[in-house]
Amino acid sequence: MSWLYLAIAIVAEVVATSALKASEGFTRLTPSAIVVAGYGLAFFMLAQTLRTIPVGVAYAIWSGVGIVLVSIAGLVLFKQRLDAPAVLGIGLIIAGVLVMQVFSKTSGH
Repeated sequence: MSWLYLAIAIVAEVVATSALKASEGFTRLTPSAIVVAGYGLAFFMLAQTLRTIPVGVAYAIWSGVGIVLVSIAGLVLFKQRLDAPAVLGIGLIIAGVLVMQVFSKTSGH
């Protein structure tokens, strides 16, 4: 269940971060409410994840996958393009998460 909790935390964080952009500095009610609810759910689910997955591993995956998904959301929703160094950096983040999952004994498989 911890991996499901982590996946929900990641999705909730991505939704909240995307809504944060759409809230226009908390001047729009609906996106602002989505931000508060999304971050609340994200942190609650992350806390549930930490019952069985080490904090460093969970946070690395949460933030790494979140960065990738927020970058994709930025491209799709807000037409924000990334340059080559940004794409390379995101690729390195993905590689790091994969290395942790495949080779680390601390990831709590």
